[in-house]
Amino acid sequence: MARHGHGAYRLRVIGFGVAILATAGCSGGAQGSLAAEAAPAPNIIRPGIEVLLTDSLHLVTDRRVGLVTNLAAVDRDGVSVIDRLRRGGVHLVALFGPEHGLAATAAPGEKVASAVDSATRTPIYSLYGSTIRPTPEMLEGLDILLVDLPDVGTRYYTYTGTTIEVMRAAAAAGLRVVVLDRPNPIGGAMHGNLLDPAFASLVGPLEVPMRHGLTLGEQARLARADLDIDVKLTVVPVDNWERDLWLEQTDLPFRAPSPNLKDVDALFHYSGTCLFEGTALSVGRGTDLPFHQVGAPWLDTTAVLARVRSANLPGVSFEGTRFRPRTPGDGKFANTPVVGIRLRITDRTAYDPTITAVHLLAAVQAVHPDEIRLGGIFDKLAGGRTLRESLQRGDTPAAIVAGWGADLMAYRDRVTPYLLYP
Repeated sequence: MARHGHGAYRLRVIGFGVAILATAGCSGGAQGSLAAEAAPAPNIIRPGIEVLLTDSLHLVTDRRVGLVTNLAAVDRDGVSVIDRLRRGGVHLVALFGPEHGLAATAAPGEKVASAVDSATRTPIYSLYGSTIRPTPEMLEGLDILLVDLPDVGTRYYTYTGTTIEVMRAAAAAGLRVVVLDRPNPIGGAMHGNLLDPAFASLVGPLEVPMRHGLTLGEQARLARADLDIDVKLTVVPVDNWERDLWLEQTDLPFRAPSPNLKDVDALFHYSGTCLFEGTALSVGRGTDLPFHQVGAPWLDTTAVLARVRSANLPGVSFEGTRFRPRTPGDGKFANTPVVGIRLRITDRTAYDPTITAVHLLAAVQAVHPDEIRLGGIFDKLAGGRTLRESLQRGDTPAAIVAGWGADLMAYRDRVTPYLLYP
């Protein structure tokens, strides 16, 4: 069950530097075909889409709206944001899909084509195909852009980068961006190294740690300041969410935001095991447990397990496993028997997936220095060259992560002005 230790608080629709306060149940001045929904029971955790429709309809009244989303963005009852807006009378004239497409089912890295919704004739523009930024033609005729994307709490995920590109396009077009916020599904803990801005990319656009601890709305506020994006930005916050709550503690349903993040534990692991995407090892794509496990046909699990278990890492256990990736999407060991290591979370609060990944990487590097092949996208995922170079030198995991704590403290101080939740 959800915990709401701070009780109900007044809704805050957050512009940049401006807070508009409304009492629960207020229509926000909506007119015409839009009608505010009934006030919810107190202390219910409501995502931004529900707050918009009950308290902030003035933001979309009499406006032609573009929506950046996918079908994993749902309300408390599992109804898609698209359907909720249409039922609420919002005039949706364009949809924009991120990586994995509007259906959230396209393979990782697969280019997605733009299309037209057959039922409503609404254009569906892909932001992961011929362009990652809305073009002026895509924005023509729009009055406002809504963004409701199910971010996963990890720097490598492209939905933050897509949101930033939308903000940049909106700034050039003079459009307001409204982020309909959602809880960070793995809570507000902050783990890992900070990105070197010289390595900024779609899989790491901000100077944040691997597990950044922010919501998408908070990242948008940070991006506006850090990247000097002169956009009119409003965040419709989650009502009654607290930073230490995981998704299951909010009573909000889980929908896979992409094909290989199948459960909430996978989201926790992803902050660490995604680094193995930049190696020769499989992360279990094409199996029932992607990102819960890593492996390769040549992996000496006995030797690697001995090293990682000796560290007595908190909150996680390790076991040998075998799996066979089927149509994995990353080209690694398709239909080939793989020897691997599975991670099991024993205590989410104690588990640091980023430090755990460093121990695993160091162990594989020590046992298989010629096979691991750190390269390709590894430096982008790792936020710079330092982690790869340290592993290749044979530095101990303790030495590699020694500076992370001070960097994380400085990061927490730096992002404080952009935080929205207790």
